[in-house]
Amino acid sequence: MTEIATDRVVIVGAGLAALYAALKLAPRPVLMISPEPLGQGASSAWAQGGVAAAMDPRDSADAHADDTVRAGAGTVDAGIAQLVTDEARAHILDLTTLGTPFDRTPEGGYVMSREAAHSIARVVRVKGDQAGAEIMRALIAAVRDTPSVQVLEGRIATGLVTGAGRVTGIRIARAEGSQPVTITAPAVLLAGGGSGGLYAVTTNPPRIRGQVIGMAARAGAVIADAEFVQFHPTAIDCGEDPAPLATEALRGEGAHLVNRRDERFMLAIHPDAELAPRDVVARAVYAQSQAGLRPVLDTRACLGPRILSEFPAVAAACARAGIDPASQPIPVAAAAHYHMGGVAVDARGRASLAGLWVAGEASSTGLHGANRLASNGLLEALVFARICALGIGAALGPLADAPPLTLPDLPPAPLPDPALVARLRRAMTDGAGVVRDAGGLRRALAEIATVEAAQPDCETLLNMSATATLICAAALTREESRGAHFRSDFPDPAPTARRSRMTLDEARAIRDALHPEVT
Repeated sequence: MTEIATDRVVIVGAGLAALYAALKLAPRPVLMISPEPLGQGASSAWAQGGVAAAMDPRDSADAHADDTVRAGAGTVDAGIAQLVTDEARAHILDLTTLGTPFDRTPEGGYVMSREAAHSIARVVRVKGDQAGAEIMRALIAAVRDTPSVQVLEGRIATGLVTGAGRVTGIRIARAEGSQPVTITAPAVLLAGGGSGGLYAVTTNPPRIRGQVIGMAARAGAVIADAEFVQFHPTAIDCGEDPAPLATEALRGEGAHLVNRRDERFMLAIHPDAELAPRDVVARAVYAQSQAGLRPVLDTRACLGPRILSEFPAVAAACARAGIDPASQPIPVAAAAHYHMGGVAVDARGRASLAGLWVAGEASSTGLHGANRLASNGLLEALVFARICALGIGAALGPLADAPPLTLPDLPPAPLPDPALVARLRRAMTDGAGVVRDAGGLRRALAEIATVEAAQPDCETLLNMSATATLICAAALTREESRGAHFRSDFPDPAPTARRSRMTLDEARAIRDALHPEVT
């Protein structure tokens, strides 16, 4: 295998955390690995709600931290919650300086949206549902103007390289399929997204299928809270893959969930009705769908025609499906949306492997617990991107010049078999979805092992199956219901809340013990 050495910091990913970290590392030379042109294929660009931050004079970072802890169902690290919410305002101001056109009041303040489980409207937004896209646009422009950042587009990371107990580099390949090349580097930052695409019904971009978490797990990194996958209750149920998102801000504006009997079913389930924590709303929507009651989101009374101009992404998705949301309710379903679990990191963003930092959805910082507070995802990515950049700079010491990399031509190699990927996604939805039980999780583990064995030389598929194995093994081990993790065979929470930590070897041992005939 070809090996290339560089003194550049390697960043895997091209979403908000990756871009922001590259800017915070400047002028230290950086190499970003982006599977697609910048701005395409990243979950950050699809984020509709915005960034949670205490910008209102009536609000505070302490109140934001309290809401975060409360939503997380007992497993949030309170110190991390305080750290993140304390920094939130500074990052909104920083993004504003970089050119993000946040919605502003005539007096110059920030327009704030109310989202589920927040005690006050504190989500800073852009053009209703364009926050992710506009923040990414501003960051991409800044990165393009930063000479220290080299972006390798059309490349994917397939594995981490280790030696002497630390990460020493990565393997990368062409996104359309090739043999890999090894790049050795002084530090690696993983910022390549979550795992929602491991499920058959998801709001995540097509390429976001747990590969980054799986890559770290295959190298031996500890994975935390893998079982906590958040399902968004209002994906637009129109047959698209991925499913378009009907932002939670619509419910913040007063939209109601009703079924085909015209019943507002959330009123009987939670005192906050449509603004209950996401796990509660997602299970209610799932139950309505399973009962054949066709849940819909009705925005007609609260927004009417204004939805077309104030929430353009939702309006466009509805138009593609032949729905006029100004005069018709929007059919919705629960869809895999955000992975609260990921590579375990400390308060400085460091993984259990030396030389490896992780930021964004691929990490597990302890902020989200069992049920992420709405719009805390982008905030966490910003805060820990900066923390990781500072930590990498401190670890590496004085700046070293590093010329741009030129990659050799790489011979072709097969991509993951689409039929196997489809089997994996269906197994996850059926066995590790909104409602789980031991039998379903065991069947999912068996199917994952079968998929993995069918293409054992494809690193990208092995990364996906590693993350899927960890999710199912951790969910099987957690014999309780907590936050987004709901076990129908263990419907009550355990007396003591705990976070989970597991290596891939431990997860595979659970899988192998259940299904020795497969493995």
